[in-house]
Amino acid sequence: MKESLREQWFSNMKGDVLAGIVVALALIPEAIAFSIIAGVDPMVGLYASFCIAVIIAFVGGRPGMISAATGAMALLMVPLVKEHGVAYLLAATILTGIIQMIFGVLKVARIMRFIPRAVMIGFVNALAILIFMAQVPHFIGISMMTYVFVAVTLLIVYVIPLFFKAIPAPLLAIVVLTAVAINMNSDIRTVGDLGAIQRTLPSFFFPNVPLNFETLRIIFPYALALAIVGLVESLLTATIVDDLTGTDSEKNREARGQGIANVITGFFGGMAGCAMIGQSIINIKSGGRGRLSALVAGMFLMFLIIVMGDLVVQIPMPVLVGIMIMVSIGTFDWSTFTYIKKAPKADVFVMLATVFIVVATHDLSIGVIAGVILSALFFVAKVSKMKVEQRTAAGKIIYSVKGPLFFASVDHFIAGFNYEIRDTTIQIDFSATQIWDDSGVGAIDKVMMRLMANQNQVEISGLNPESQKLIDRLAIHNDPVAKMPIH
Repeated sequence: MKESLREQWFSNMKGDVLAGIVVALALIPEAIAFSIIAGVDPMVGLYASFCIAVIIAFVGGRPGMISAATGAMALLMVPLVKEHGVAYLLAATILTGIIQMIFGVLKVARIMRFIPRAVMIGFVNALAILIFMAQVPHFIGISMMTYVFVAVTLLIVYVIPLFFKAIPAPLLAIVVLTAVAINMNSDIRTVGDLGAIQRTLPSFFFPNVPLNFETLRIIFPYALALAIVGLVESLLTATIVDDLTGTDSEKNREARGQGIANVITGFFGGMAGCAMIGQSIINIKSGGRGRLSALVAGMFLMFLIIVMGDLVVQIPMPVLVGIMIMVSIGTFDWSTFTYIKKAPKADVFVMLATVFIVVATHDLSIGVIAGVILSALFFVAKVSKMKVEQRTAAGKIIYSVKGPLFFASVDHFIAGFNYEIRDTTIQIDFSATQIWDDSGVGAIDKVMMRLMANQNQVEISGLNPESQKLIDRLAIHNDPVAKMPIH
């Protein structure tokens, strides 16, 4: 246990500290922007990013992953804030955390194994597109100097690491270009243009809402949606970081940790948040690997606000835009184009549908859920194909059933028999099939009744133990299935 703690916290101190500083600088404009999206004061997003990043460092299940206020969560908050105000948002944040903790205890992270690779690729690519699209308003059509700063930032973050790696290139870009912008007194937008920053620490208080069923009725739908979206985004981000670092993470602990972080954040005036794929990739690419990076990101974020607020508001937006463009480029799975050529058409369709839905709705959970449903439908269609082959042997007609028998294949099964046969011994061989559900039992029932109606003697054989058990449990005593001879 001690070795594990040492490895997670202190095995990469320099890399974690420097990466945390870079992340903190990039968190500020995003937290302010997400607050504006949600319709709340910028400090609500900043306090949320501070609280969540610090708390998740201790209770999360994925070292090196960054959690804070996010755009996906902010979009869900808009109607609640508009209709009921910030106090109800804070109450919903607390309830969101409670729901997520319950999900964690119930080991909801097991659902990750049901997310196909095509959906994961679509999720990652959609996220890269959304990250890039979010930067467009901050540099397109602003000024020529804005384009110059974005270009120089990209040049620094891609070229400098080829010769110098002691300090993360994004941090160098922020420090150097901020100094240049201040000395040039150039006409470019800064962090301060997004919103005012109050140089005060968050304080503990209970949201000013009535403690009654009406309040619960108002906030529960939003809290449930926030909990689901937050966990989907967090668990998918954890999986991506697992792949980037070649390590495993405790997904159920992450679910509980996200819940704890949101509960505490709600009591300190912050809005609900979750893992951030963009900031997590910035952290990994800047050398962050341990829990210390998330702690430093949160602490340094508050240090910047309290101590260096006057300087932070002068950071040029084009520099942060350039860093986020780097993130979007790094996030996009460029092997997708090869995947489109080689993968089965159904998988390609699922991947593209996931991308389209996420980009169109700006809701990661809707895209992922839609992708999973599409994958399931394609899978059902694929495995529902079955054959019923007829042959004659030893004076009787034998039907061999091949393929799984369940709700999607019963029509093929029923259509595979000749119901004109009369006064004959018929054997149905199930040795090459598996009966999966009540629909399958019902289909056997129907076939038996139609064949026996023509005075045929019907036998079935080859049932495996699971299929036999299903028939014994679901067949009605007076039905032909219950009476049929089994060999």
